[in-house]
Amino acid sequence: MLGAFANIWKIPELKRRILVTLALLAVYRIGTIVPIPGLNTAALADFFESQQGQGNVFGMFSMFTGGALRRGSIFALSIMPYISASIILQLLTVVVPYLEKLSKEGEAGRRKITQYTRYGTVVLALFQGFMMAVALEKGFLQGQSFVNHPGVGFKLLTAITMTAGTAFIMWLGEQISEFGIGNGISLIIFAGIVANMPSAVFMFLADVGDGTRPLFQVFIVLPIVFLVVYAIIYVERAYRKIPIQHARRVIGRRMYGGASTHLPLKVNTAGVIPPIFASSILMFPATITQFSDHPWVQRFGDLMNPGGVFYNVVFVVLIVFFCYFYTAVTFNPVDVADNLKKSGAYIPGYRPGKRTADYIDRVLTRITLGGAFYVALVCVLPTIMIAYMNVPFYFGGTALLIVVGVALDTVAQIESHMLSRHYEGFLGGKGRFKGRR
Repeated sequence: MLGAFANIWKIPELKRRILVTLALLAVYRIGTIVPIPGLNTAALADFFESQQGQGNVFGMFSMFTGGALRRGSIFALSIMPYISASIILQLLTVVVPYLEKLSKEGEAGRRKITQYTRYGTVVLALFQGFMMAVALEKGFLQGQSFVNHPGVGFKLLTAITMTAGTAFIMWLGEQISEFGIGNGISLIIFAGIVANMPSAVFMFLADVGDGTRPLFQVFIVLPIVFLVVYAIIYVERAYRKIPIQHARRVIGRRMYGGASTHLPLKVNTAGVIPPIFASSILMFPATITQFSDHPWVQRFGDLMNPGGVFYNVVFVVLIVFFCYFYTAVTFNPVDVADNLKKSGAYIPGYRPGKRTADYIDRVLTRITLGGAFYVALVCVLPTIMIAYMNVPFYFGGTALLIVVGVALDTVAQIESHMLSRHYEGFLGGKGRFKGRR
């Protein structure tokens, strides 16, 4: 392992990408402590302190923003508007012929869809920023305003400031994806969660030490956390291998091909996208309920609190939906079957073409169902633990799945860079020869 870490710095391109990623993530973390003008950050911090451990939407939103909302930062909306805009565009791609055509035009079409996603992000950020300013003036319906000088000026300034912060985070994520290592948007969420995990652990143990939390919770929570992490690592690296046979070809007097390989299908093809999308959607109506004190709105807000039965049922349904939806968007069995046919490969027992595509689709549907229930189980069970044992959100399944899943994906990308240059990777794989010392 130490040798693998040492090898990273022997590859100039990989070293540059890692340093760029760390530098941009550092810029993001610095931005989370820059306050919004005119905001009483001390009163806001006291409010979040009083809400800690209650398992409501404030804790969930604070986790996804990396503590930016708690500090009244210009990054208070974080990357959530971008995620919401991405969901909307991907759903519209299925039903709008123009967007569907763009999605099939290769790189040029994807750039156009990305541009539309950026426009949608700005619109959503302006709306959410304005609503957040209203909520801050009302003190999240707690009777105490967090604004020094309320008024239209504060609302407009806050909406513009938060929108600019979200646009800047979106730009940071795109720069990380292009010039760094890993998926930029996922790494930004990852950085926000990881940055607050040590303080959550310290506060949890401090509560045990001063007697406000029973000692037996430590022996319940820690094994569950380790079990969840183990399950995530095990399933995220699990594949269903479909055997592939390459047809033999005779060129001149020599015979080529005839080798047997396999087509690997991940059990959880969608990765950490479904819980991120599902959480983003569920936070939106839960946040809206903080702007009205009408009885039926408050009842709906109680239903949408994390840990509740209704919330968990909707959460599971959304996770299963997005597992299938994102898998269908990123993996097309027809294209795979056509590529196999063009390369002279086939699945034993199935004719090339439509029958091969149907078989791959059937296998993918089955393993995606298992992957979807695994993601739902990992995300919901610890959430129930949070609700009934007042455990911080950072110990929850959604946070652990994002942290472990993003870490595994990033390590896999680093591994591919190292193996392509014939260096030993983290997982023990080796190239045919090692690079120059």
